Amino acid sequence: MKQDFFRSREEWKSALMTLPDNSYFELMRSIFGNIKTPFNKQRLLDDLEGLLSKKEIRETIRAYIDDGDRRIIAAIAVLGAPALGELESFFGGEYSYAELHGMLLNLEERLIVYRFQDGNLHRLALNPVLAPVLESFIGDRNILFPSAPAQTAKPRQGPRLTDPLLAALISFACSQDELFKAEGSLRKKAADDGKRIFPGLKVEIFLEAFLALGLIQRDDSGKNRPDDVKLTFFAELSPQERQHYIAAGILSGIENSARYFQRIRIQTITRIIHGFSAALAPDRMYPRTTLGRILDIIQKNTGAGWGPDPSGYKAQTETGQYGVSLDPLLKALELSGILEERKSGFWQRTPDTAGTVPADSAGSAAAGCIAMDSAFSCILYPEIPFKEALSLAKFTDVREAGTAIRFELTRSSVVRGFDRGISVQFMTELLAALSGTGVDKNLEWTLNDWEHRYQEIAVHRGIVLTLSGDRRYLAETEAIKALIHRTLAPGVYLLKADGKSGAVQALEKAGVDIIAQPPGFDGEEEKKNETRHSPYPSLESSGRHRRQANHPEFPDSPAETRTAADAAAAEQYREHFRGQLAKMKLPKDQRDELAARIERRMILSDAQLAGATVKYEKLEATGLDYVGKQTLVKQAIASGALMEIVYTSGGTRTQAIGIPAALEKSEGETILVLNPVPEGETVRLPLGKISHARRIKQSIFGE
Repeated sequence: MKQDFFRSREEWKSALMTLPDNSYFELMRSIFGNIKTPFNKQRLLDDLEGLLSKKEIRETIRAYIDDGDRRIIAAIAVLGAPALGELESFFGGEYSYAELHGMLLNLEERLIVYRFQDGNLHRLALNPVLAPVLESFIGDRNILFPSAPAQTAKPRQGPRLTDPLLAALISFACSQDELFKAEGSLRKKAADDGKRIFPGLKVEIFLEAFLALGLIQRDDSGKNRPDDVKLTFFAELSPQERQHYIAAGILSGIENSARYFQRIRIQTITRIIHGFSAALAPDRMYPRTTLGRILDIIQKNTGAGWGPDPSGYKAQTETGQYGVSLDPLLKALELSGILEERKSGFWQRTPDTAGTVPADSAGSAAAGCIAMDSAFSCILYPEIPFKEALSLAKFTDVREAGTAIRFELTRSSVVRGFDRGISVQFMTELLAALSGTGVDKNLEWTLNDWEHRYQEIAVHRGIVLTLSGDRRYLAETEAIKALIHRTLAPGVYLLKADGKSGAVQALEKAGVDIIAQPPGFDGEEEKKNETRHSPYPSLESSGRHRRQANHPEFPDSPAETRTAADAAAAEQYREHFRGQLAKMKLPKDQRDELAARIERRMILSDAQLAGATVKYEKLEATGLDYVGKQTLVKQAIASGALMEIVYTSGGTRTQAIGIPAALEKSEGETILVLNPVPEGETVRLPLGKISHARRIKQSIFGE
């Protein structure tokens, strides 16, 4: 564990040795008291290492560690040497900036935490000399990620996103030539059809996800066309991976008004969703605070442009280039069926979110996956593999997707299949294999008739029109004749139309009801697409994902807080040192300072009291102590230290934390100008109206 969560002792020593001399010797005097001259920094550091290695000292340090300390110790380990801003973001909503700052300073005073320079940042690390003391607290993740036992599973409201339902949605998307209006909203016909076919499902959300993922594309005429190459890659994924990609597509619609994300962003978000879902135990439910912390860690380990300003003072909620925010993520996971809100503020992973079909069965078709309820329609059973359901969707229209999912072969759907290179033989063989029964003769005859008629008239993407012998009269009609640029051969015509849509419209005006549009357009591009890498890399097999899957194991049990015995042991140590202090004859300011050190848990042995070098430093001023408040402000301005002020505004007690910028004179009053932390509107307040002023000590390591 040491090599994972502790930096080397040499790095710890280097962080101390590079302190300014005044800070270094002040630290040593607080531990050893008067230091003999000549000063030897290396020898003092060796003495400190020896002191912290003593059994009785370690026992005292362990007893002093309370729940707040445990949270910060565990967080520093989990986050991997975070900067202050990252730690502040992690504890957002639990600790204020001032509270967290004070707790960190106390841990530094007690030599549990130190800071080291990393470029322009100071990062937090745990003292490796105290590894035997801190290891047990590092392993206690429950205190960082509270959860509760899962509630008894209730039936999910509305349909689950199973593979058959996903195939039905793709079929629906392919059957609608125009899904969205120019401004982006769903067309009325598509919306009405979606409500009728998919009761209780927000169809528009999934159609937008398909567009974001590139599973359906818009052609030059604005109509929607399936991308069969991408659909083929998509079908190679496991059911869980498909669900996670769909969730990423849904998230793109929630977060991005432009609807489209770059491919790398979709892939990164999907990895985040995959890791986030895997981190949640199915038998636990999690408050929003825990989910936010898990998301922070997943994003950091995924390299997703983690959002907080790591420098501190400016903790932000914005995400990085590829990061996501918690609320949109929860919404997308809820819509895709991965998470459910079980009670106010608590979320639970939906049981069996991976679908009903194991990933290893996705490539094999089994008889009995569908039932032919009529010659031209079939009902899909839940166990149908996605590849087969998708193959059916390519030449059928979805008619029902409520209690049962029913596909129907229509002339328009079959023609779409022909356009995608699917033959009647493939259609009938697939139906027979999946149903386990033969295909109705009437269906087979009709399909052959439609295929024959399809082959009679074809618009090749070129733009070339071919007419069979008994259909060449169509070339003499006004609508077609106006488009013919040249006759290439009997029945073969080069058209003047800018695109194939013009030829199709002309043939429709001529009364032709079946117009072939076979594959083969841009053949070189098609060939290139067949060999390209998948836009949907597998989340289980990706080497990059394996390298990034080293996020910590998140707890699946309740947190164990500090026991009464632990608290009693700490109080026993403090009471002993209070008794020792009471026996000493000291001036009041020195006695007060040593008493404060005892309460701050800095005193570890009697020797630290007997030989203490006490430097009294006034940090607070209250009430009518005008001079004291002015002095504190001037000290803070000179050092760039933080200040906490309390004042009354509109009858309400108000607290502000910031860095004093100036003291200004105005109409006989001295005005404090305070730049708040985190950033906000500058506070301007007369010193006389401040009831309590406190200068917040700075870290000896700098900030």
